[in-house]
Amino acid sequence: MALKDMWLSTDFRTAFPMGVFLLGNIEAVTEFNQDRSAPKRHQLDFDRDGNGTGKRLWKATIMDPTGGKAAQASFDVVFVSDHQPVPSTPEISPGLRPIELEGLMLKPKVVGNGEFKSIGWNIRATGIVGDNSGAKVNQPAASKAA
Repeated sequence: MALKDMWLSTDFRTAFPMGVFLLGNIEAVTEFNQDRSAPKRHQLDFDRDGNGTGKRLWKATIMDPTGGKAAQASFDVVFVSDHQPVPSTPEISPGLRPIELEGLMLKPKVVGNGEFKSIGWNIRATGIVGDNSGAKVNQPAASKAA
């Protein structure tokens, strides 16, 4: 089925009408290695068939105030970006800051066990609105072609 690896683009305010809060820090997604003494390698955006953007993956936990139950109020989002996204908003409490996701993409998944299954979402974004860390600096056309 062609739709199994399809990501759905959506507007941030449609998916999260009250916004979201970043809990803690954004960290690199690392590849699993059985050798614990080996250096950690940053995971890149490629699937088993080698398809993908080749950009680095970053992971953060976010909280949705409209989530309802505790298990549905927080979840992970994966950022697909060459550079670590940096939020520009101030913390409203230690480790808690409001953010708005750019390039939001969703993919449905089945969550739960046995007869208690439901639909959940894999969530990806390309960045954070207001990020002025240099990750979004436009590169000259000549360097993009290289």
